Amino acid sequence: MIEARELTKRFGDIVALDNITASIRDREVFGLIGTNGAGKSTFLRCVSGIYKPDGGSVQIDGREVFEDREVKARFFFISDDQYFLPNSTPLEMGRFYGAYYPAFDMEHLRKYLKEFGLPEERKIGTFSKGMKKQLSVLLGLSAGTDYILCDETFDGLDPVMRQAVKSLFAREMENRGLTPVIASHNLRELEDICDHVGLLHRGGILLSRDIDELKLGVHKIQCVFREEGLPDELAVLNIIQKEARGRLHTLIVRGDEEEIRAVMSSVKPVFYELIPLSLEEIFITETEVAGYDIKKLILGE
Repeated sequence: MIEARELTKRFGDIVALDNITASIRDREVFGLIGTNGAGKSTFLRCVSGIYKPDGGSVQIDGREVFEDREVKARFFFISDDQYFLPNSTPLEMGRFYGAYYPAFDMEHLRKYLKEFGLPEERKIGTFSKGMKKQLSVLLGLSAGTDYILCDETFDGLDPVMRQAVKSLFAREMENRGLTPVIASHNLRELEDICDHVGLLHRGGILLSRDIDELKLGVHKIQCVFREEGLPDELAVLNIIQKEARGRLHTLIVRGDEEEIRAVMSSVKPVFYELIPLSLEEIFITETEVAGYDIKKLILGE
């Protein structure tokens, strides 16, 4: 397990990470959401041991990451700005990484290159942005590490390739217990893959919760009543958001599903149904309660 405790990183007068505490459990997908400049890349570089923290610590299974070569060998970091050796080919990059990662599997890499249609002896400099992103992921998966840290990995991939990469992560998690940590500015990209999501803003974590826990505690209700307005009996519900379009009411309610259904049934609406919330809607709700507008922070609206 990766544990960041009161992690702080400064660059001169700029505080990139401000007293962050977070846990990343093994064999789960951890999604880190935040706008550009929120501190995502700095966090991943501290976790992988590239940056030395100015305060606090980053540990894996109780061992400090920075300057511990054995611990660093358990991570493969995919930067948003990928670097490849000049005039190198995919196989040459595989041999390069094989010198640093004892578990690097060249046959694994060849298999993946064939699956993705990437020519193994072609110069990487001739690859498109999307092809380079794919290659970075394939090199990372072939390294045989316990953790793969991805900085905006899905940016530049078309929808088909995004799903293919997600499928590879799922396969490696099942086969050898890989733990992906994925940073992105786009919440929608991570909704169908993450087990736990953290929202990073201005160097601090606003929210860090399990996806299942988030979805269980908040419910979206669409309902129609015989009279205009909401019945007084609904005041017992913890309604944190409401909207009306004509006689159709949309409510966001926090609480136990069975208790909510019991209250809704008791007021005998013309119609009501509970609708699953998207991860985006849940985060909007949670952060608005805390005084933030995620639509501006993440969605750019």
